Amino acid sequence: MKLKLSKRGDYVVRSALCLASGFNAPAPTKLRQVSVEMGVPRTFVSQILGDLVQAGIATSFFGANGGYRLTRPPSEITLLEIVEAGEGPLESDSCVLGDDPCQWDSVCPIHETWSAATAAMRAELASTTLATLLERDRAITAGEYHVVGHRHSAVDTVEVSDTVHVERPVARITERMTGGGAWLIPHLDAARDDAEAILVRVGPGSSGWLAKTVAVRLGEPVETAEGVAIAIRWEATGPSGLFPRLVGTLQVAELDPERSELTIVGRYRPPLGRAGHALDDAVMVRLARSTVRSFLRRLARALESD
Repeated sequence: MKLKLSKRGDYVVRSALCLASGFNAPAPTKLRQVSVEMGVPRTFVSQILGDLVQAGIATSFFGANGGYRLTRPPSEITLLEIVEAGEGPLESDSCVLGDDPCQWDSVCPIHETWSAATAAMRAELASTTLATLLERDRAITAGEYHVVGHRHSAVDTVEVSDTVHVERPVARITERMTGGGAWLIPHLDAARDDAEAILVRVGPGSSGWLAKTVAVRLGEPVETAEGVAIAIRWEATGPSGLFPRLVGTLQVAELDPERSELTIVGRYRPPLGRAGHALDDAVMVRLARSTVRSFLRRLARALESD
């Protein structure tokens, strides 16, 4: 048996993280924002946020400026509360060896060990706050988080690096890419409220590649010796399966006062092939390079089209 959240529990944890990131924002977090940023299906997101409201973790506001907020600071909400909001109580009255009630008149030989393991897991979840999860998430997005100890099963990724030239100065590129989602890439699905991520279909060949929507998130620009670096993360969303993801850095360097060089460096996780099988290594490399190249070209065209 593997310890794993159900899909509902997964969505509840993601949604709580989204609310935590907007805890100090002037306006409540909207349903669409949670759906876009965290990959929660639009038809399901209201139920997921309802779980958080029912558990007393979040509260809802109605009207044009309505949305959802946490009822307490992220540092006062534990992972145990969030997980149980989606999964229900982690303690069970049923015997671990069957569906019957746990009764001491018919002693179960695994009862004490299982109870101790459950208590240890609950204690660990209770000792981790939502603020800690948010801090880790930001560090992972920035590529600054290093896991100590056990990792998830390895998923093959491909190191990518590609460059395009853009007929715009560095300052103009930085302004457009950090202007609250105002810049548009061709095949844009939506760039709704300023707080929402940009949605764009990316991939070689066509805007409908794999028929998946990719949420693009950009970090704050950081000045470097070569120019400006902007953390980038995009990940496809879908109802099931493993979809492509790119985590890396966009580096913007000056070629001359009117031209810039845009370089993307990072790691790309291609999608699984048919029936959930991993792609052949050579196919993975070609797909990663062509996808990143396609993305850079579209980005360059968008930045040049004022």
